[in-house]
Amino acid sequence: MVVHKTPTCGCCGAWVEHMRQAGFTVEVHDADNLEPVKRRLGVPYGKGSCHTAEIDGYLVEGHVPAADVKRLLAQRPQARGLVLPGMPIGSPGMELPDGRSEPYTVELVARDGTVTAFARH
Repeated sequence: MVVHKTPTCGCCGAWVEHMRQAGFTVEVHDADNLEPVKRRLGVPYGKGSCHTAEIDGYLVEGHVPAADVKRLLAQRPQARGLVLPGMPIGSPGMELPDGRSEPYTVELVARDGTVTAFARH
């Protein structure tokens, strides 16, 4: 997995650690401007987050749980990848000390850019 993030983002680093603990090999590329990467991979407008990853031909945008990435790779759908817009509290890398979390939905991005729910947390 290659993760594109800004050099100063702490929550991105926490997500990278989450992925490593789940067994992924992660290479980190720091950049001040991630928009060219997001455009190249086809992250839909309004579905961005603070980091973008590439794995086995798929994009993974934002704080997507490792289990969802593993499911994507096991199922191999005809799609661009997964997105988790924003930075939901309680998602991997966005945990709070008191354990609070908010519900969030990981979405599957089809080849045409449309999105459907992939997992609800």
